[in-house]
Amino acid sequence: MLRQYETVFILTPVLSEVQMKEAVAKFRDMIVANQGEIVYEEAWGLKKLAYPIQKKTTGFYHLIGFKADPELIAKLELQYRRDERVIRYLTFAMDKHAIAYADKKHGSAKEAAPVKEEKPAPKPKKPVVDDDIEIIDEED
Repeated sequence: MLRQYETVFILTPVLSEVQMKEAVAKFRDMIVANQGEIVYEEAWGLKKLAYPIQKKTTGFYHLIGFKADPELIAKLELQYRRDERVIRYLTFAMDKHAIAYADKKHGSAKEAAPVKEEKPAPKPKKPVVDDDIEIIDEED
């Protein structure tokens, strides 16, 4: 039975853009190769760490939400531990409330917001100029 999980991992900040994308692709491909289904994915970018890890104060954060068999988690975390580019990771199983919240949060990002059709602005009316009208100033 597939369960839904979220995994967040922090990559070392000394990686180039290509190396970072390669590391993310490795973990994404591993999930898919083991009959997992990626539900959503977010790259949070370079963030400051709360405390130094391996003498580093920043790291590239990446979040992946996926559905998979529980056996995959042990394999995935083993790869996190073996990969020297990963300085921290956290994987957790989502309960029904967390799944509902994630669907609400990430579902709106996937679906395009309904496009509201706007009526074109009304054309400004030209002032009516009538040369036949006489203006009479009444002075008492």
